[in-house]
Amino acid sequence: MATKDVRINQKELFGHPVGLYILFFTEMWERFSYYGMRAILVLYLVSATTEGNAGLGWTQAEALALYGWYTMLVYVASIPGGILADKVFGQKRAVLIGGIVLVAGHGILAVEQMWAFYTGLALIIAGVGFLKPNISTMVGGLYKEGDIRRDKGFTIFYIGINLGAFLSSLIVGYVGENIGWHYGFGLAGIAMALGLIVYLLGQKHLTNVGNLLSKVERDEGASLGNLFQDLFSSPLQLTISAILLIASLFGFYYMGIAYGLLFIFLTLVISMMMMVYKDLTTKVMKDRYVVMLLSFILVIVFWGAFEQAGGLMNIYALDNTNRSLPFSLPLIGNEVPASWFQSLNAMFIIIFGLVVANFWAKRKLKNKEASSIFKMATGVIIMGLGFVFMVFAALQFEANGSSAMYWLVLAYLFHTIGELCSSPVALSFITKLAPIRYASLMMGVYFAATGLGNKVAGIVGEFASEAGDIAIFSGITIFTIAFASIVLIMLKPLKRLTHGVEDNERELEEQEGYELADENLK
Repeated sequence: MATKDVRINQKELFGHPVGLYILFFTEMWERFSYYGMRAILVLYLVSATTEGNAGLGWTQAEALALYGWYTMLVYVASIPGGILADKVFGQKRAVLIGGIVLVAGHGILAVEQMWAFYTGLALIIAGVGFLKPNISTMVGGLYKEGDIRRDKGFTIFYIGINLGAFLSSLIVGYVGENIGWHYGFGLAGIAMALGLIVYLLGQKHLTNVGNLLSKVERDEGASLGNLFQDLFSSPLQLTISAILLIASLFGFYYMGIAYGLLFIFLTLVISMMMMVYKDLTTKVMKDRYVVMLLSFILVIVFWGAFEQAGGLMNIYALDNTNRSLPFSLPLIGNEVPASWFQSLNAMFIIIFGLVVANFWAKRKLKNKEASSIFKMATGVIIMGLGFVFMVFAALQFEANGSSAMYWLVLAYLFHTIGELCSSPVALSFITKLAPIRYASLMMGVYFAATGLGNKVAGIVGEFASEAGDIAIFSGITIFTIAFASIVLIMLKPLKRLTHGVEDNERELEEQEGYELADENLK
């Protein structure tokens, strides 16, 4: 099925559809609220209950465990959020629902009660699950198949994400650490309300993006109920699912209820992925689907290392880094707040985002290697090299009792360049490979993979107190570089499985309004 022209020409601004900038500012404020809260969450948990700005007094291991579960669930919730968008609400309405739930969640966090703390976290998990996969899928829907600007559009969108993250780490971080943790949480809620207002006011630029598919289009593929019903008619998939379910039950017994439920959820997801593969009708679609699933493994590895930023590296900045300045600054004096280091990643993305995107676009136009898989694997290697600086920081701490701030700055710089090569590219890659009837679901699985990476980051952080910082940072460096190198060795066969989905990308003179409607049937 060829891509269909489904609406009139879109208005453009700076060479991209105006709708991109509506989604840009919506996501900017949503990420301001999320990353602002994330910047102070672990610090709030480990702060002593007897201090003036009292926290919960948890141990480092307890705080990182909750951080890992929370950040994982935020993204895992993208799977039901994607399913409901594909089958019930449409992406555009799902984003609206997510925004409303997020405003409520961040607002409740401002209440200084434990019930409010856990309720607020639960609502944020649900809200992000509705909003995150669907707003990203809408970005892909703004571009015609084969338009090389799609990757650049996702990078611009990604800059919006990180503009919000940069501002929030500074503003919410300062308010939380110096005025009150719950004031910081409340400020994040106000930011989310602004994002919701932007989204509502910009609907006229999104009229033909993110709408619920017609019943005929939705019914072209199997329903989720039929997918699991068909599982029982497929001996191989049923056997694999049964083995995973048995392993999940062992998880209940040996690792507790939380991990047992996680393993059961993963069993359901894997079973669903196998049946979606069976439902696809052509070899091209099946091969591309396999590549997309393999790319999710890269995503898990990347975020499992990268997300040490909000946990282990955040605590390292607080406890082991000399944050004193030779001069005094307004409001903060001569000591940099630990939470401010969270803003480095976002600041570097704003500075280098388009530089990296233009580098890859020019490389592509010169017919040099610039496939999404190549960029993602390269990003993992660059990010892994950033932990070399954390090894140097840990060595300096052991020798002197504190480490210099520039090690953290260099680590975040390399992490950011790696992220720019990997994360926005992965978002764009999924919109190229995903069958339309499972578009939001596949984006949901991508974010679930991101969530699993976050959980891996939390587990690794928990072991840091036993293994030591040098061992953890060195281990992350070696593993990430080795894993990404294996992917690069397999690059040619993986590219063949994409059946040239990126081969004909070019600058298009006229951008027409297109939904993500490529059925990958070439």
